[in-house]
Parts: sequence; C-alpha cells; structure tokens
Amino acid sequence: MNKRVAAVVAAVAALAVMAIVTLVQQGPSSEGVRLMRQADGSMVLADRGGRAPVLELYEDYECPVCKELHARVDATIERLAREGRVKVVYHPVTIFQQEPSRSNSIRAAAAARCVPESSWLAFRDELYAMQPEPHGVTGFAVEDLVAAVKKAGAPSAESCVASQAYAEAHLRDTAGITIEGTPTVVLDGRVLGNEAFDPVALEQAITGGDGVTV
Repeated sequence: MNKRVAAVVAAVAALAVMAIVTLVQQGPSSEGVRLMRQADGSMVLADRGGRAPVLELYEDYECPVCKELHARVDATIERLAREGRVKVVYHPVTIFQQEPSRSNSIRAAAAARCVPESSWLAFRDELYAMQPEPHGVTGFAVEDLVAAVKKAGAPSAESCVASQAYAEAHLRDTAGITIEGTPTVVLDGRVLGNEAFDPVALEQAITGGDGVTV
C-alpha cells in the first residue's frame, strides 16, 4: 500500500512540474489586455495581469516623422501589446510652437481625448491618415475631426470634438513633458534611436532578441 501511495504522489508531482513548465513556455496571458485612459490623457495598452517592458511613445499628430513611425511599426507594437509582451503608453503632445502647426496639433490632441477607449486606436489611425500635407499648413479642421470620429465608430464623441472641450487640459497636462522632439520612443527608461523605426529591430529590443520578454 505504501508503495502505491508513493507512486501516486510521485505521479502527481510530475504532473505539477509539467504544468508549471507549460505555463512558462506559453508566456504571458493576453486575456487581460485592454486600452486604458489615464488622468493626464495618456493611453495605456497592456495586459493588466502581466509584467512586461514599458514602451512609451511621445507623439504629435501634426508631426510628419510621427506619421512615418506609425506607418512602419504601429502594427508590430500593437501585436506585441496584445500578446502581453509589452506595455505601451501613448503620450499625445504638442511640440510645435509656431502657427498654424501648434493649433493644428492642439485640435487633434483635444479631439483624441474625447474618443472612448474602444475607438481610440482607430481614431488615432484616422488622425495620421488626415495629417496636413505639406506640413505647416492649416489642417485638422474641427469639421474634419468630427467626420473622422464618426468614421472611427465613436459618434457619441462628436459634440466633445466640436467644442474642443479638452484643449486646455491637453496643454496643461503635457506642459511638464520635456522631450527634444517627436517622436520620442522610450523603452524601460532608455530612449531608442533608429531601431524604433525598424519593426524587426524594435521587436528584438523589446523581447531581448529571442522572443522572450525581459
């Protein structure tokens, strides 16, 4: 009887070890991934129950280089976030001081703060798609922003966008952010250079180069 009990105990222990190994191999769970708005207007895309490197993205919707970064690596960033392998913090800022770029930027950022979390990423895509060309001309007209919020699936935000209700809050909350320019991409406190524009290099920087979160 004792031998049987010992055999059962050994089998259960082996199964427990196998279960632990399986969980480790599977990596972080993405069941808790969601987009969350913070009090300062920044947006966080992360697995609420996971631990992952933090990628902070400071962007100005009026900035042509930000649009280029978005086109190159946005899909990679979102995929890694939804896999639970990175926590992304989006910081919309107004970096330009000259007009009309400054007012263009403020209108776009204020509109983004009106949009509910469920539609925010889609609206961000719309903002970059409608960025004024050439840079430094009038753009992001309120009526165009209202049309964009409809297209992004957030008609409930129309009146907020039209009134520019968050313009002052955007300027107040981002006044203390000190960056040299946009886009600025920071991974766990380290400012990234050219690798931020390369989806392969960026993923390697985030995961440690071997697909395992560091």
